[in-house]
Amino acid sequence: MSVAQAIIKILLNEEVEKAFCVPGESYLSILDALNDQEHIQLISGRHEGGVSFMTEAYAKASGKVGVCFATRGPGATNLSIGLHTAMQDSTPVVAFVGQVRRNFRGKEGFQEIDHASYFSDLIKWAVELTDASRTDEIVTRAFHIAQTGRPGPVLISLPEDVLDEIVDIQIQKPKVFSRPRPGSEAILETKKWLESAERPIILAGGGISATKSSSTLVRVAEELQIPVVSTFRRFDVFPNHHSHYIGSLGLGTPPYIIEAIQASDVVLALGTRFSEVTTQDYTLLHSGQTLIHVDISVNEINKSYQPSLGVVTDVHHFMTDLIKENVYLQHIDKKKSRLAWLKSKYENASSIPKDNSSDFVDLGPMIGDLMSTLDDDAIITSDAGNFFGWLARYYSFMQEGTYIGPTSGAMGYGLPAAIGAKMAYPNTQVIAYCGDGGFMMTIQELETAIRYNIPIISIVANNNMYGTIRMHQEKSFPHRVIGTDLSNPSFAQYISLMGGHGEIVEKNKEFLPALQRAIYSSKPAVIEVAIDPQQISVEKTIDDVRA
Repeated sequence: MSVAQAIIKILLNEEVEKAFCVPGESYLSILDALNDQEHIQLISGRHEGGVSFMTEAYAKASGKVGVCFATRGPGATNLSIGLHTAMQDSTPVVAFVGQVRRNFRGKEGFQEIDHASYFSDLIKWAVELTDASRTDEIVTRAFHIAQTGRPGPVLISLPEDVLDEIVDIQIQKPKVFSRPRPGSEAILETKKWLESAERPIILAGGGISATKSSSTLVRVAEELQIPVVSTFRRFDVFPNHHSHYIGSLGLGTPPYIIEAIQASDVVLALGTRFSEVTTQDYTLLHSGQTLIHVDISVNEINKSYQPSLGVVTDVHHFMTDLIKENVYLQHIDKKKSRLAWLKSKYENASSIPKDNSSDFVDLGPMIGDLMSTLDDDAIITSDAGNFFGWLARYYSFMQEGTYIGPTSGAMGYGLPAAIGAKMAYPNTQVIAYCGDGGFMMTIQELETAIRYNIPIISIVANNNMYGTIRMHQEKSFPHRVIGTDLSNPSFAQYISLMGGHGEIVEKNKEFLPALQRAIYSSKPAVIEVAIDPQQISVEKTIDDVRA
């Protein structure tokens, strides 16, 4: 078979069901090979940036490897934003990009760049397939690297002429078991620390999501009487209504959470890479604490903090092995009292406020309406931006796998991510929660949703500005506004012209009926929500920031 056909055979062997692309002449042979099979659905988007977000979110939602295709040069570089997101979010993605013919390489051919060099510091592995006989080896290895250790993105560059070479290969079903168990010494050491701890706390990260281990974490927290804090944008690793959940780390973290962590004598960090945002600019922990850091990647241990105990293992195996031990808790009354106090702090901070706006939509009560209407398993995707603060503060995530957002802070993520999530779970409600700045960055993917009849709902918080940047601008240079004002079209009319459902909401009382109509329309829908440009964050107005 040809190399192009072999690649598709390997994708089928890897049980790939969806692939995303912007078509390009540099990999037409791949597209032709896809046309000869019925098991992989190809979703063709409008921009490689949007396609890369769809791929990454599909992988997050489905738990499978996301697969995407793009053409050489401009297509590949457009794709890079989603691959960077996949790297920072530890999401398994395999990207295939076209390349100029091998005998043109090094001559600055049309759209030529050295993909392996360009992407080498951006992703887990980048390689160019120059020898047709190594097709099976390289593509199979790409899937292995994407899924094992700390998951992440991999890219294969495909010279146009190699795709039509004929190869004779034997494709075997891969079987790789790479979820290491912790040593008994690590479990016993953890047990010792937790038994004597007075003020332990759990920081739960993306490793819980990657291993679908929320229910196991609930058992650990209950049996050990430990409060749980989710790390940045990992809200759904633990049911937010549970008595042991006390909130999330991120931007604008309530002070009681930081104080509780810093007052803890034992910190059990499960599957987190201790990012800049999670650690509050690397100030969260101090040397007087016992840190037990559990992560699948050896490279994450000792990277941000030096642990008392570093355990390189699968977090699910670690938790199940810990549960098997009989941990004899000390200070049990103190632990229960502390848990109740911290839970009351969380409930206080996250209680839905009353509608205090007469001229605009107040996002706090709007989030309450969203929770009261959506199914418990509804998936929320989001962009980055200050509008997100209301979701982070007030939305209660009840089930695992119900939030998908970029820890990379990528704008433009919410809409295409919703498309990817809906492709993974077509019978589940999927809501894209976006700001107007980010929404306009990938708004063209509404056409993709229309064309493939993917009924997602986009809620766009519109204040006609780059709100996060305006906040920092006003803080550093009060009244000296430049570059952050925006003007927008009617998003409701935009989707309506395409054949979707669009509404504009200007008061809180209008939101719930609009949301219900959007759900019942069974079409891709946009609800444009007018918010107060003065209310720059959950707690501050622009005047507050200037002061």
